[in-house]
Amino acid sequence: QVQLVESGGGLVQAGGSLRLSCEVSGSTSSNTMGWHRQAPTKSREFVASIKSGDRTNYGDSALGRFTISRDNSKNTLYLDMNALRPGDTAIYYCYIIHDGRNYWGPGTQVTVSS
Repeated sequence: QVQLVESGGGLVQAGGSLRLSCEVSGSTSSNTMGWHRQAPTKSREFVASIKSGDRTNYGDSALGRFTISRDNSKNTLYLDMNALRPGDTAIYYCYIIHDGRNYWGPGTQVTVSS
């Protein structure tokens, strides 16, 4: 059974940094993985992904500020977020594509105060 558990969210002031982690069980973090986020009253938004060969893609809101990475020895995905803004406030979800199906974690709350 594939399971994902995010951690690292919290409250941070604008301009600060956070590192989110997503631990995978039942699959391998070398599969395509990524992050989405959802702010109150908004639809879910793509943040970043990492594919085979560690090819990365970023949404417009993450470019230049966020970095996605993974440690396959720990079966863990990361999202380093810098220069955080109040507009980054959202629940952040990690996902993995396993056998052609998307699996999602329960999410971790990130709140950026002004």
